[in-house]
Amino acid sequence: MNIDKITDDGRLWAVRYPDQECDELTRLFDEWSEPVTLHAFFKANWDDMAYFNMTSITEAIDKTIDERNVLEKMVLDINPDADLDTLFRNLSNYSHELCLEKSKGKINKSWLRLYAIKLASGIYIITGGAIKLTATMEEREHTSNELVKIEKVRNFLLKNGIVDEDGFFEYINE
Repeated sequence: MNIDKITDDGRLWAVRYPDQECDELTRLFDEWSEPVTLHAFFKANWDDMAYFNMTSITEAIDKTIDERNVLEKMVLDINPDADLDTLFRNLSNYSHELCLEKSKGKINKSWLRLYAIKLASGIYIITGGAIKLTATMEEREHTSNELVKIEKVRNFLLKNGIVDEDGFFEYINE
């Protein structure tokens, strides 16, 4: 497993899994801008769309691409005052981990999710992401798989003695 630097200032990183050519953030933004891929996804998951009042798959695709563009601008904002803590929240609304907090990033009322590990205030490692159409992640295989990925990355970090920002940068610089 590799962890690639996304922003020059070291605030954002993304996992590149062994079987992938690119990091998770790049993969997701590419996937969320591909109409053919999105059409197949929404066709397979159309029954979950009732809550969102979509009238067609084309409307869902357009909404996804628009939200993807907004999310990308927020995540990749290179302004030194940009604060990723305004985008990411604890993955669980009920519990908080003392270190390597599992987090979710989203814009209001969007079904697009980025999943990440919070190293420190404003510093995140993207572990994956999904289009989340159900109340809980466990309800669908594609979101349930994201829970497995985030736990796998958290365990990898802990196994390598990485529990905070300092430990992470020591590991990266070795």
